[in-house]
Amino acid sequence: MDGDDRSTTRDRLADGRPQNARPRDVLGRPLPHGSVGVPRVPDDLQLPPHESLPLAQRYLDDGMPFHAHDVLEGTWKASVGDDRELWQGLAQLAVGLTHLHRGNPAGAVTLITRGRDHIAPYRAAPPHGVAVASLVDWADAAIDGIHRGVPDAPPPPRLTAD
Repeated sequence: MDGDDRSTTRDRLADGRPQNARPRDVLGRPLPHGSVGVPRVPDDLQLPPHESLPLAQRYLDDGMPFHAHDVLEGTWKASVGDDRELWQGLAQLAVGLTHLHRGNPAGAVTLITRGRDHIAPYRAAPPHGVAVASLVDWADAAIDGIHRGVPDAPPPPRLTAD
């Protein structure tokens, strides 16, 4: 194999950028090529808030926080307004829960803390019906549980008040 031609050994997008097209498990971990994984969120998915929130909630409720993160991250990356930090924080909460489910409590604390800190400023006037106050409370309880060594992950957070 020629070491300079990685296009034959690595999945690539049409523009040549690398893409990991390997199947993934329910927590987003890559599986060996040829394995059967769970359906993935498209890399380019960018939904408006009224579509992103219910889809991300379904993924959270189904025990798929990595997928919820992908949905929320798409909305964050498409955001240009005052609520960009909110979407970043929501995506970080979801990936923090992913770390917790994967058995990485240190990573979970780091990401859940970052997520909480990004969403907390929206507490007084939460946009898009996001349940900021209860999400901050969820994050604090999750972090506390991790520090106390509670073995089970907390129930998934509710993104909106409905």
